[in-house]
Amino acid sequence: MTDPALLATTFVGCDFETLNPAGRRPEPIEVAAIAGKLTADGIWQEDGRFERLIRPPDDVPFTSFDTGQTGITAAMIQQAASADATLAALEELLAHPPYVLVAHNAPYEAGLIHDREPSCPRLARLPLLDTVRLARTAYPDLPRHRLDDVLRHLDMPPPAGRHRAMPDVAATCDIFARIVTDGARAGRWSTLADLHRVAGIQPKAVQDDAAASAPQQDSLF
Repeated sequence: MTDPALLATTFVGCDFETLNPAGRRPEPIEVAAIAGKLTADGIWQEDGRFERLIRPPDDVPFTSFDTGQTGITAAMIQQAASADATLAALEELLAHPPYVLVAHNAPYEAGLIHDREPSCPRLARLPLLDTVRLARTAYPDLPRHRLDDVLRHLDMPPPAGRHRAMPDVAATCDIFARIVTDGARAGRWSTLADLHRVAGIQPKAVQDDAAASAPQQDSLF
């Protein structure tokens, strides 16, 4: 845990709560992020928090089932900003790179951010680490690696308000620090590059950039 790149990086835990309308992409109704760094002895040092409710498009239904899942009501999000405006506001906080996003089941969060890429181009290009993949490597004997499973395995209580964005991302940051520390002690990784090798996800926006800049083959006709 002495890798300079690892110790210099600000990790940004991120979690969304969403609606899942039939036949279309999920729509976020809440986002929370916690920024922090890891010390050489594996301590998480928090540097700031961001938490916003999000108003979904008017044509996306909000049901009692959705409220039952999260506790968020239609009245709570009625005056909230749009997802585009909210993620643009989160991006404005990214003033001191390098940053790496961290999420439990990170491909889902990555997809939600990519959907708003024009409003948050820098955020949409940050590399990601998936704590599910890290947990699978650190705790290979654990049969399942959902957030509650990992918390239970580590004897960490589930957060009050579970299934709201801020409690869930706080739990994600807690298990991230513990997983990284446990994996380092077990010899599974020692550098930031190792973490990306095990659990890194390249943002789709970066893939799109690479494809756009690749030399184009001349047409035969």
